[in-house]
Amino acid sequence: MPDSVLQNYINGRFVGSSSSETIDLINPVDGSVVGRAPVSNAEDVNAAVAAAERAFVSWGRSTPSVRQQALLKLADAIEAHMDEIVDAQCRNTGQPKAVIAAEEVAVSADQVRFFAGAARVVEGKSAGEYMEGFTSYVRREPIGVVGQVTPWNYPFMMAIWKIGPALAAGNTIVLKPSDTTPESTLVLARLTKGILPDGVFNVVLGSAATGSELVSHPAIGLVSITGSVRAGIAVAASAAEQLKRSHLELGGKAPAVVFGDVDIDKAALGIAQAAFFNAGQDCTAATRVIVHQSIHDDFVNALNAAAQTLRPGLPNDPDSFYGPMNNVNHFTAVTKKLENLPAHATVVTGGKRWGDKGYFIEPTIVTGVRQDDAIVQEETFGPILTVQPFDDAEEAIRLANGVRYALASSVWTKDHATAETFTRELDFGCVWVNCHIPLVAEMPHGGFKYSGYGKDLSAYGVEDYTRIKHVMSAHA
Repeated sequence: MPDSVLQNYINGRFVGSSSSETIDLINPVDGSVVGRAPVSNAEDVNAAVAAAERAFVSWGRSTPSVRQQALLKLADAIEAHMDEIVDAQCRNTGQPKAVIAAEEVAVSADQVRFFAGAARVVEGKSAGEYMEGFTSYVRREPIGVVGQVTPWNYPFMMAIWKIGPALAAGNTIVLKPSDTTPESTLVLARLTKGILPDGVFNVVLGSAATGSELVSHPAIGLVSITGSVRAGIAVAASAAEQLKRSHLELGGKAPAVVFGDVDIDKAALGIAQAAFFNAGQDCTAATRVIVHQSIHDDFVNALNAAAQTLRPGLPNDPDSFYGPMNNVNHFTAVTKKLENLPAHATVVTGGKRWGDKGYFIEPTIVTGVRQDDAIVQEETFGPILTVQPFDDAEEAIRLANGVRYALASSVWTKDHATAETFTRELDFGCVWVNCHIPLVAEMPHGGFKYSGYGKDLSAYGVEDYTRIKHVMSAHA
């Protein structure tokens, strides 16, 4: 076991935790211990928040151009240190290195550049005389110190989704990464040295208890989390006790509604890729195919064929489409869901562990499921795709919307009117048409219902990290 313990990043330097409790960091490829991280306590959180409060005095008053230049420099630094970021993250996630580089690090640099530009185009209502003898205008201001909690499925990119809009708006940050995947976030913290003023960005490592200390800290003005519904409810409840704002990006159970007029092989490959990418550990992953009964069997066969080409594998294998489940607890939970499938369900392919070590699961397709089955209703966060037939559009909408999640969805058809109808009727924060899973920095990402509220990415994401002040001046 490595002797050294990772350190927090507070006020521009790495510092040890005042807690003696640590967590082993496990490589999910083979179960080996690759490091240790502290379980930071209230004293550590207090120090980080105090540093962020001091830094906000100047950073909160900085001009948009200053913040833009800092973010542009950070984007350059991310690209220059791509290999280091990839290696750090791979130790904690086991993801294919090529995927981390292309789909997280390179994309994150682009997203930081977007937020650099967004820093200079924050808008509000124009000044005007809305009452005779008075002039009114709106100030859009940073909130102050924000607390952020990131997940383990995309550790680096989720950190960027959090800090990008917060920094662009002029806030200072205390961020707690997942307890299983902190290393790439610490590389990011080191890269901010000399780019961001000390105290603007702080990182505290730890467990859920550390996150609770951060969320409940009275000096935090907004708390943002990407995580499970359970964690989101806990964060929202804690924030409500102090009437502080919360920003929640939670789970998903995305449907892909497929009509009988599609190119079957093309649609099946696109949906399978969206289902199994990152081992299905993606809240926007396609998890439920709802396909017209006229092509049900042919589409299942095409999905099966596509799944055979999208296999798991080791990080350095260029043919690996995805890696392992992130940790043993999650691996066990996903495996149990497969073991507890109802008798009427049929596993077309997969359903088992892949390999003899690590936390890998085969790409899995399940047919014969019913709407009230747990495998349909509950987020699995694994490489599992269910298939249900439908007879008409009304039934398709009922099945698609018939879950508590409302983050992402897709409709697959050549008919323009059908596509337009479903973009309206699908009750999800994102509706893709003839595609599933691509995201761009300019467009918002966020859901409804149990998928949370608030938007990541886009100018809407920046607005979520601001407050609005009305200023009215009397003419005499």
